[in-house]
Amino acid sequence: MADPPGCCHPCATCLLCLYSCQWISTNKKRKGMRTTKCDCSWFLFLFFVFLFTLAWLYFAIIILNDFHNFNEFIFRQRKLWLDWSLVLLIATAVLITYSAVLLVLALCLQLCGQPLKLHWMHKILLILTALVVAAAFTGLGIKWAEEWRSAHISLQATGPFLHIGIVGGMTLLAWPLASFIYRTNNTGLRVFLLLVYCTVMIALYLAPLGITSPCIMEANQLPPKPALVGHRGAPMLAPENTLMSLHKAVDCDVQVFETDVMVSADGVPFLMHDEELTRTTNVQAVFPERAAMNSTTFNWTDLQQLDAGSWFLERRPFSTVQSLSAGDHYQATKQRIPSLEQALEVAKQSNVSIMFDLRPENHSDYQSFINATLEVILHSGIPLQQVLWLPDGFREQVKQQAPGVKQVYGRKRLKNEKEPLLHVNLPYQDMSSEEIRQYRRDNISVNLYVVNQPWLFSVLWCSGVSSVTTNACQVLKEMKHPIWLFPSSTYLMIWIAVDCTSFLAILWAFLLMKKCSQRRRAVESETDVLLTKINSLMQE
Repeated sequence: MADPPGCCHPCATCLLCLYSCQWISTNKKRKGMRTTKCDCSWFLFLFFVFLFTLAWLYFAIIILNDFHNFNEFIFRQRKLWLDWSLVLLIATAVLITYSAVLLVLALCLQLCGQPLKLHWMHKILLILTALVVAAAFTGLGIKWAEEWRSAHISLQATGPFLHIGIVGGMTLLAWPLASFIYRTNNTGLRVFLLLVYCTVMIALYLAPLGITSPCIMEANQLPPKPALVGHRGAPMLAPENTLMSLHKAVDCDVQVFETDVMVSADGVPFLMHDEELTRTTNVQAVFPERAAMNSTTFNWTDLQQLDAGSWFLERRPFSTVQSLSAGDHYQATKQRIPSLEQALEVAKQSNVSIMFDLRPENHSDYQSFINATLEVILHSGIPLQQVLWLPDGFREQVKQQAPGVKQVYGRKRLKNEKEPLLHVNLPYQDMSSEEIRQYRRDNISVNLYVVNQPWLFSVLWCSGVSSVTTNACQVLKEMKHPIWLFPSSTYLMIWIAVDCTSFLAILWAFLLMKKCSQRRRAVESETDVLLTKINSLMQE
């Protein structure tokens, strides 16, 4: 089989060397090396491993929105802090790069008419790649199942662009496919490949019929921008649940400061998320023998001895820490655990609301925690409408003692609701765009958490959510409009243009490859005739 025009022998030899891990001369190839059915099977396996790894790359990018929760989970289990998102992205990049390079080599070899002799080492590495990605998907499904819903939501943001990308990739695949079809003498295989390819392309051309996104709308129909709720303040800019974090959140124009409240052993409500103090304080250095104890066992005097800010600079929970000013670094080292009274005073002065959970809910003295918290709120002088109450325990008591406090529910409304819900606070995975729109029509305020990525904020903005809880208030603050917003007529034009361009490119690829095939066969025929004449002359 002669090399097609434009494929030089040195290039073909180099491609074979990289793919087969051995230097194969052109003469040796001509003596009998051919692509067998086994080789074709390995090429198909390579293609599917690439798609499998590409799908995992997509998932890895999507789950970055929630990866800080994973880092916290690992710390609570192993007492080891590391930004595991970097490990995930680096490992994924290595796997996708390896499979992509092999696939490109195989396609180039096919275009050059060379045999696809994949080396055994590449075969083993491909199997390991498939197993690693399968294990990653399995672990995601077992330990972090809600991320499947995150992926489904992400399609509302990426669907139109994924469609364009997949159509483009399948269009490029037409070149090596046409080359193979015109080279093979197996009519059944040729018909089968053409049918599969045509079926896939028709499905892709019609795929936008099933693509839905709240951001496909007229610009004048776009709901107002969701209000921002600072998750434990502004944790990307300051140590979480500190007064510095609260002030940074106010600078980000948040309307609500979201936090977590616990009550000390001597009855002082204070801000703390974890039941243990090890992650966000230096308790191991100050009280090493009590470090693993619940934070409610410490009295307020003990808690005030702890440094609640230096960990932020040492562990760098977010990449934004390294860009903070020297003044911010110094201020972070001076942070202490704030009391609820201090936080309410800042909220009152800054005219922002405060929303909190009261932990731990299963504590035997939980009712006394409620009483201590209500007492601080009522004596703080903050307008009660600026306090958003999340805890479900003893809610009726809270309504009686502080009727002006806004009751926020961590659930959807029920069919036989005795009292109408006015405010709900839910994970962003728990509400669809249709539900958000319905709640908006019914004048129910919906806050979803935790929303950090602009693509997710854009989808929820287009859906009409009232507010979002975020770690990245400094990023979302700067967004003046969703990442993209298409009127349906514009999207229809893009759809038609992409499909028509793809169809013409595929048609051109097959016609060009047919012409090259005819030219090659003509050259081979002339060569055969010449060899026959030479053979006859030699016999005479």
